Amino acid sequence: MTGSEASPTFRLAYVPGVTPAKWVRIWNERRPDVPLTLVPVPAAEVSDVLRRGEADAGLVRLPVDRTVLSAIPLYTEATVVVAPKDHVVTAADEVSLDELADEVVLHPLDDVLGWEQPPGEPAFERPATTEDAVEHVASGIGILYVPQSLARLHHRKDLTYRTVLDAPQSDVALSWPEEATTDLVEDFIGVVRGRTVNSTRGRTPPPAQPKTKGKRTEAPAGSRKPSAGKATGKTGMTGKNPRGSSGGAKGTKRGKPRGR
Repeated sequence: MTGSEASPTFRLAYVPGVTPAKWVRIWNERRPDVPLTLVPVPAAEVSDVLRRGEADAGLVRLPVDRTVLSAIPLYTEATVVVAPKDHVVTAADEVSLDELADEVVLHPLDDVLGWEQPPGEPAFERPATTEDAVEHVASGIGILYVPQSLARLHHRKDLTYRTVLDAPQSDVALSWPEEATTDLVEDFIGVVRGRTVNSTRGRTPPPAQPKTKGKRTEAPAGSRKPSAGKATGKTGMTGKNPRGSSGGAKGTKRGKPRGR
């Protein structure tokens, strides 16, 4: 268990480049009784954070260790090349790896694209982080391949990026410890999957409350109204008015005036 059921908050880890704002907003609308705490974590450390129970779930980049973590893929990010604004790569909106084969390529130690060595000429050394690699690109040392969200995260005015058509892509997923699928985790799964607020999938629905029928009130003895058409008095008449009474006596009809 991650402790989310005993904790007053739901702890959501997320890796650089992933923006959880939309899902946090929906969570706050649906579960105002359980505040959501965001836990920023480097991509290389998020699996350990989840296994140690330091977060209830996380927005991660695949792959993860599926023997201990569950994962629901959410979306796939395009890969871009980051280069100086005056680089030849800016001549087109999209490029291929073949067109960049002669470029010096920076390969940070926290690379999330999963290749052993990016195509191109390797740089003299590997930067420690993607942020460091971006600094090297700005210095004119080489180019860098990253998911588009990381290019936006580390945006600089002197750099730009272009989509790389045939590069590996990055899959973003919701992940959590497989043995700790709490009710709060199920609630957040519902948020990212777009379930309606009334959906009970994955949750035990509350027991149905018995319907209470209103009791019929019995009229007190002697208070029942007489049926229409029956005698209402001691006269014994049934439906005809006595002569001379209003509404039907013959003497009350007025004939048509004769013409003069």
